[in-house]
Amino acid sequence: MLINFEKILNNLGKILVDKNLKLSLCESCTGGLISKICTDYSGSSQWFLGGIIAYSNNMKEIIGVNHKTLKKYGAVSENTAQEMSLATLAFTNSDICLSVTGIAGPIGGSYEKPVGTVYFSYSDKYSSNITKKIIFKGSRKEIRYLAAKEGIQIILDCVTDIKTQ
Repeated sequence: MLINFEKILNNLGKILVDKNLKLSLCESCTGGLISKICTDYSGSSQWFLGGIIAYSNNMKEIIGVNHKTLKKYGAVSENTAQEMSLATLAFTNSDICLSVTGIAGPIGGSYEKPVGTVYFSYSDKYSSNITKKIIFKGSRKEIRYLAAKEGIQIILDCVTDIKTQ
């Protein structure tokens, strides 16, 4: 699957630099793909602090996701995604953070959470918190790339609205 991220990253990079905002990420099902895409962009060190890959439940707990949240809602849930973004925002002291958790497949899905289910959570230091659920179709690789594209678009949409001064 070939997705051209150049245009969206140019737009995102310009907005983040203009607003002096720093981004952090917490990725599960994308396994660092969004971080990789950001660092493919020359100059991203001006706005990208880094990312955490919290793939296992144990790692999610280490970064600050509550054990009770994981037991009650599961690793792939709105609640877990929200706790991932808020914990990473605090840990990295970034201005904005996106988390992503989901089921890329081809196994692991259920009736309630089929393969392709992905939750995103955007948080920022201005008290915004937005969560979004999408069910993508495709192979494991396609789902991961579609999730990365959507995640970057969510960041772009949210930071466009931030008034920094």
